[in-house]
Amino acid sequence: MREGYAAQRPAVLVVEDEPLQRMMAVDLVEEAGFEAIEAADADEAVRILEARADIRIVFTDIDMPGSMDGMMLAAAIRDRWPPIEIIITSGHIREQEVEMPVRGVFFSKPYDIRRLSQQLVAFGLPQ
Repeated sequence: MREGYAAQRPAVLVVEDEPLQRMMAVDLVEEAGFEAIEAADADEAVRILEARADIRIVFTDIDMPGSMDGMMLAAAIRDRWPPIEIIITSGHIREQEVEMPVRGVFFSKPYDIRRLSQQLVAFGLPQ
């Protein structure tokens, strides 16, 4: 990998409170060609979003501790950072049970790695 390449890759914020799940999601994001940034909960994710203008996609779980769950985080992103794409995932909730944000995409856990990678690439393409 050439020097400085990581800074040129689109950034994906992975928001997952389970360390093993977060590690697997980060690996998937990096294998799809993106820079992965990690957050353990929605509060940390908001702090990162406030500090970084290069995040193109947020990949978040719904069930998380803290002041917001993944759906509340998605609503905050849509309100404060409308260009950011959102991928929501859950192992306990079905897509029919949630009101998805505009342009939001839902994946049930365990997610189809190939489909999720394709969605990341589609969202990460230059506009």
